[in-house]
Amino acid sequence: MAKKTSPRTFTDALATLAGSRFDVSAAKDGSGNGAKAFQVRKYGVAAEIAAAPDGSTMVLAKPGWLLGGKISRLVDKGYQKFLKTPKMEIPATADHLRAIHEFTEELKEAAGATSLYNESLGTTSDRYVYDRVVGRE
Repeated sequence: MAKKTSPRTFTDALATLAGSRFDVSAAKDGSGNGAKAFQVRKYGVAAEIAAAPDGSTMVLAKPGWLLGGKISRLVDKGYQKFLKTPKMEIPATADHLRAIHEFTEELKEAAGATSLYNESLGTTSDRYVYDRVVGRE
């Protein structure tokens, strides 16, 4: 039987995250959409969230490992996953991937968001770059 989660308001989600040992603070960079954004951090991973127009929680910056104060993106190059920011790129370790996966699942649960089966199996990348054909992006 499928487990249903009730949608939570943004205020409820923030309270749940703070009670679950997440560090919650105002986001440093504005999202550009006028919403008051918050950065949530735990396990060395961070994401930015804000209130949606309907009062639920929307994710502005997907969860990623913090590198030099920036939220990294996970890039899969076929043979290895990498954590990438505009200024640096490092190989992702199993500990990085575990932390990102656990953080993402806890964030979804706190926000009352839908947890998809394929995402629950493991960490999904933001970008896949493993086509070996020369000259094709």
